[in-house]
Amino acid sequence: MLNVVLKQGKNEGVWGDNALIGYGESEATIFFEGDYPSRRIQQAGRQLQSQGVSAVALEGEGWSYERQWAFYCGYAPTRGDVTLKWASTDEDELELLNARRHAHDWARRMINATPEEMYPESLAQEAVDFLTGLAGDNISVDVIKGEALAEQGWVGVWNVGRASVRPPVMLTIDYNPSGDADAPVAACLVGKGITFDSGGYSIKTSAGMVAMKCDMGGAATVTAALGYAIAQGLNKRVKLILCCAENLIAGNAYKLGDVLTYKNGVSVEILNTDAEGRLVLADGLLAASETNAPLIIDAATLTGAAMMAVGEDYNALFSLDAELLMRSQQLSNLVNEPAWPLPLEKWHQQQCPSPYADTANSRPVKGGGMGGASNAAGFLSRFVREDGKGWLHVDLAGCFRDSGGARWAAGATGLGIAHIAALLIA
Repeated sequence: MLNVVLKQGKNEGVWGDNALIGYGESEATIFFEGDYPSRRIQQAGRQLQSQGVSAVALEGEGWSYERQWAFYCGYAPTRGDVTLKWASTDEDELELLNARRHAHDWARRMINATPEEMYPESLAQEAVDFLTGLAGDNISVDVIKGEALAEQGWVGVWNVGRASVRPPVMLTIDYNPSGDADAPVAACLVGKGITFDSGGYSIKTSAGMVAMKCDMGGAATVTAALGYAIAQGLNKRVKLILCCAENLIAGNAYKLGDVLTYKNGVSVEILNTDAEGRLVLADGLLAASETNAPLIIDAATLTGAAMMAVGEDYNALFSLDAELLMRSQQLSNLVNEPAWPLPLEKWHQQQCPSPYADTANSRPVKGGGMGGASNAAGFLSRFVREDGKGWLHVDLAGCFRDSGGARWAAGATGLGIAHIAALLIA
C-alpha cells in the first residue's frame, strides 16, 4: 500500500515545478498551491490510478474531508476496485466518507454496466436491493411493467419502451421510517431510467449512441442520493419513482406524428423519438404530484443543450420556484458538486408548439433548437402540481464522461448524488 501525503507549494524534485506528484522510497507527495487545491488533488488521484496504483493510504496533515473526497473521485477507476485508507480519524467523518463512497460506487457500477446487463427490470431490481440493504423493512415496493403501464395510463413509459423485448418498468419505492402508512410524503424523487437509447426512429449516429448506456444516469443518481441520505439518518418519508425503458426500433415502436395523451389531459405530438426522456419523466412527475409531496426533484441525462451551456463540471438546475432554486445552488456549493441555474419561465411551456396537440415533445430541428434545455424543462413543468412550487429539475450535464481526462476516469462520475441527498436532509 502506497502512502500519500499532501504538501503545499511547488514540486522541487527532479520532475519539475509543475509535477503533481513527487515519489520517495515509501510514499508519494501531492503538491498543490493557489486556487482550487481540490481540483489538483483530484488530478493527482487520477494520475496515480492511471499508473496502476491499486492501494493507497492517505497520511499526514491537510487532508480535509473535501480533499479526501476529491482524491477519491480521481482515484476511482472505470473497471475493478481500489483500496483506499482515509486519513480521517474522526468516526463521524469516516462514516460519512464511507457512506458517500458506497452510494457513489453503486451508481457508477449501474451507469457503467453494459446495456445487456442493465435493462429496465434489472435496473429496478438493483435499486430495490441497494435500498433494502440500507433501510430493510422501512422499504416497500410497487412495480408496474409491460402492458400494465398502458392499462393504467402511464403512456410515456409504455410508448417509449414498447418496442423492446424487455418490458418497460415504472418502479416506486416508498421509504417510510415511521412505519405509519398515513405519514405524509416529505419528498419525491423521479429518475429517468432509459437503459439504452438508440434514438428510436429519430435514430442516433453510432458515435452518438455508443455511450447511451448512461441514459439511466438520472435513475441511478436519485437512487444513490436516497441511499446516501438514509445512511446519514434520513427520518422523513420519501418516495422514489424510476421510469425505466429501452428506446429501440421495431414494427411496434412509437413514431413521429403520434399523439400521446397523459393522465392530466395534456396531449403531446411526437416530433422527435430521441426526445424520449421527457416523455417518461412526465409520467413520473404526475405520479410524484399525486403524493402531494412539498418537494419533488427529478434528475435526468436529458439534453445535450445543458452540457453546451454549463460544460461537464456542472449540472444544470431548473425551477419555477425561485427560493428552492437558490437553496439548491447553495447546497450544491456546500457539498462541492457544482450546479448552475438555467432559464425557466412558464412561457417555456409554449416553446414546442403543435397544431395537433397541446404541445410537441421537441422542435423539429437538430437538438431541439435554441434554448433546448429550457424548452425541455418547460415541457416537464406541465406535469407538476401547483405551478411548479417545490419542484426542481436537474439536467445531469456532469454525470458521465465519454473518455477519461485529467480528473475523471471514463464513465460515470457520481456528480449530483451528494447534492440531491443534501436537499432531502435539509
